[in-house]
Amino acid sequence: MTAHISAKKGEIAKTVIMPGDPLRAKFIAEKYLEDFKLVSSVRNNYIYTGTYKGKEISVMSSGMGMPSMGIYSYELFNFYDVENIIRIGTSGSNKKEVKISDIVLAESSYSLSTIANLFDDFYEKEIKSSEKLNNIIEDCSKQLNIELKKGRIITTDVFDVYVDSKKYFNHYPKDLDTLASEMEAYILFFLAKKFKKNASCLLTVVDSKYEKKELSSEDREKNLINMIELALFSTTKL
Repeated sequence: MTAHISAKKGEIAKTVIMPGDPLRAKFIAEKYLEDFKLVSSVRNNYIYTGTYKGKEISVMSSGMGMPSMGIYSYELFNFYDVENIIRIGTSGSNKKEVKISDIVLAESSYSLSTIANLFDDFYEKEIKSSEKLNNIIEDCSKQLNIELKKGRIITTDVFDVYVDSKKYFNHYPKDLDTLASEMEAYILFFLAKKFKKNASCLLTVVDSKYEKKELSSEDREKNLINMIELALFSTTKL
């Protein structure tokens, strides 16, 4: 038990799927898990543990932003002996080729945040995700016939939809090639590296400055379902 998680040790599985939204964690547990149990609800941040195709997994929300992800992933890795975390979330596109509805597999995250400096005097702006997890996810995507865009992403401290995109990108190196922007993966990858664990990130693109297209709630749900089912299927290979 920690200040933020009330589960007992052993009640959280070695592999955790982490959406940002607590209600999405609830949805995943109720739709996909068998014999699931709510093991923590501190601050209404639900953690469910059950089985998927015979494999024990937990589903937990990360909340929004790196401070929230940092707290929860730190505690999962350090106090609950979690070995693998797969973040599933939404993102904005940073390239014309990355379309709304695409699913991105983050090979690394680039960030201007100082959050890792405060943890460990860590000053690298880019951190790779787990090659082991990524290879499993990629193999599973081929089996499910789900196309992935793979590459570097940006993890930012601001919701990029609310800022001037030109000013936003002026803060980054001109030659920095990134597929998408989101708000949690960098600290997750950093803590996985710190504790010698595995972390990966799947993102569904839901907005783009290159497209005027808007997703209906039904379309958005369908695209998120593909990402969710890919993450779940990947856990069965661990």
